[in-house]
Amino acid sequence: MTTFQDLGLPAPIVRDLKRQGITEPFPIQEAAIPPALDGRDVLGRGPTGSGKTFTFGLPMLTRLASSGASRPGHPRGLVLVPTRELAAQVKERLDDPAAAMGLRVLEVVGGVNIKRNITSLAAPVDLLVATPGRAQDLINQKILSFSDIQVTALDEADQMADMGFLPQVRKLMDLTPQNSQRLLFSATLDGDVNKLVDRYLNDPVTHSTAPVQAAVDTMTHYRLLVGGREERNEVVLRIGARDGKTIMFMRTKHGVDRQVKKLRREGINAIGLHGDKGQSTRTKALAGFADGSVPVLVATDIAARGIDINDVSLVVHVDPPAEHKAYLHRAGRTARAGTTGTVVTLVMDEQAKEVGQLMKKAGVDAREVKVTADSDTLAKITGARRPKGTPIQEPAQAQRRPAQRGRQQPHPRSQHSRRPKAGRRRTRKDGPTA
Repeated sequence: MTTFQDLGLPAPIVRDLKRQGITEPFPIQEAAIPPALDGRDVLGRGPTGSGKTFTFGLPMLTRLASSGASRPGHPRGLVLVPTRELAAQVKERLDDPAAAMGLRVLEVVGGVNIKRNITSLAAPVDLLVATPGRAQDLINQKILSFSDIQVTALDEADQMADMGFLPQVRKLMDLTPQNSQRLLFSATLDGDVNKLVDRYLNDPVTHSTAPVQAAVDTMTHYRLLVGGREERNEVVLRIGARDGKTIMFMRTKHGVDRQVKKLRREGINAIGLHGDKGQSTRTKALAGFADGSVPVLVATDIAARGIDINDVSLVVHVDPPAEHKAYLHRAGRTARAGTTGTVVTLVMDEQAKEVGQLMKKAGVDAREVKVTADSDTLAKITGARRPKGTPIQEPAQAQRRPAQRGRQQPHPRSQHSRRPKAGRRRTRKDGPTA
């Protein structure tokens, strides 16, 4: 059995991983950590949940610990991520091994007052985890400089492309020294991601654990034919009352808020997650879901990537996703790190053809079953049961409120886009608000 020590990581990091019960590297870690430690550019391809954070993070920390000291506002390592949630998770994963090496990790993201970032950057930061929009704001205000960057990691590069962030990413990458090390990780390596590779990576070592479709191999997929909208809504309530952690996906922010209210009226403890939620609200929602106190998370596609909660046993597409990539990334919230899970798509009569085409493009073989709210088949597949019916009061953190923006410049695709004016409802698309 290969160990992290065998990969060449320093003893303090190995000891910290062992303390966390982590002793055996995942395949992508075993393949990519040694060349990253050697200073090579690395191109990693693999499904979410395959261990990418340690793959780029541990070599970065190793290099930074042996290459001098950082200055205020001048980090020496940079991780760019598409969403606030992923930034928080990367920082959390790397905090302990960084501390073991005497290093400081800081996250800067949109949705929090920029003054907090300015205060944090007044002290030396070794590794900065950032969303592109907030990083650019801080650079524009001359609070942050990338002139000392020795190694940069781009995480979930394909999502940054999907969300329209690549112009910002290129602008930021151009500010890092040309001879610095670059590590790029993505579930897919097509189109615009390949352009990033060609422009910024120098003779990269490429490691691919599996195509994105392989992420569904440990999942059981169902298309549940529910008839009309009223029948579907009853099925959703029964599924929501099940035991275990459940993520329900809706296409719109309005749909999320409406669904949470319906579930809570029936005594189901649910909370919503979408781009109009303030950062503290989003953090509390994920914390409650992670610790099991809130068993049902209702979300838009903003949550389909980067949210790493291992014991999610069921993913429900209440609204089928708009395209096949979104299906795979939503589904990837279950069956993480080698575990198994169930993914169900609720299909109304008028959606049957669309969903069938979507499944074919996603390469998913989903069993088609006709169900009703009272059917034994629904209960067997999902654990559905009749809800208690005692309303649960709406929690304060579930209320919609605009994020604090500090001195940010509005941009339709920036990670801190302004909310629509009062009276104007945006329900077609859940835009990026990292």
